[in-house]
Amino acid sequence: MPLRLLFLCTHNSARSIVAEGLANRLGDDRLRAFSAGSHPSGRVHPLALEVLRERGCATDGLHSKSWDVYAGAEPMDAVITVCDTTAGEICPLWPGAPAQVHWDLPDPSGVRGDDRERLVAFRHTAGYLAARLQRVLSLPLDDFDIATLESELQCIHDTAVRGE
Repeated sequence: MPLRLLFLCTHNSARSIVAEGLANRLGDDRLRAFSAGSHPSGRVHPLALEVLRERGCATDGLHSKSWDVYAGAEPMDAVITVCDTTAGEICPLWPGAPAQVHWDLPDPSGVRGDDRERLVAFRHTAGYLAARLQRVLSLPLDDFDIATLESELQCIHDTAVRGE
């Protein structure tokens, strides 16, 4: 059974969407990813979709949605926040008591500059996430309890190097 990951960000328009797309592409049958936001913007940032397409990820069906969609849904194995704002918010109670970790990533949608500079920021975010997801995939995913999974996911973040 694939590891079920829920990526959270405030607006569910950039980082969490990129994480969902990459995890589903890289994870094959080992990861199943979803994303949501505490205050969804209602739209996905066009550059998030562009970098996902560049990396061969499917973008059909990706949309900005509330985390309430998953609060009563099938249990997740891990809930990963990817921005400072969401990390400090009180999250819903997740069914199944999943691992909960925070992967702090800079917000590419906040970068000012021309289109090229903004696209570079989105590509860097995708690179950070892809490197972390590759490390997740190197773990023996069939052999984890929730506490160990949480520890491993936190370690992946703690040992990550910006610019991965």
